[in-house]
Amino acid sequence: MNQDNKLAIVWTSADKEVAEKMVFMYAYNAAKFEWWDEINFIIWGPSSKLLSEDTDLQDYIKKMKEVGINIYACKACADMYKVSDKLSEIGIEVKYMGKPLTQYLQEDNKVITF
Repeated sequence: MNQDNKLAIVWTSADKEVAEKMVFMYAYNAAKFEWWDEINFIIWGPSSKLLSEDTDLQDYIKKMKEVGINIYACKACADMYKVSDKLSEIGIEVKYMGKPLTQYLQEDNKVITF
């Protein structure tokens, strides 16, 4: 696999419209149309609380997983919002993400943040 063809998407916004009309749409299509060899989608900060409460976004996350996107949530953030269990229940891997994000950056993966 080409190291240069890996993408990490860091989603931090608590704005549902940004999620639906940009972040999720791009991530889904990027995987569906194979624009990247690997996509890691990271739920970080306020987005974890929004996702835990919004069933429409939860359904979209399931759709994203079906096309091969790796979905993670930052455990430290999810714990602060008391939503770690809820995110795990909907099939998201909840783990500390500081080190993995650092690795993505050090390995020169492409990283975009919303």
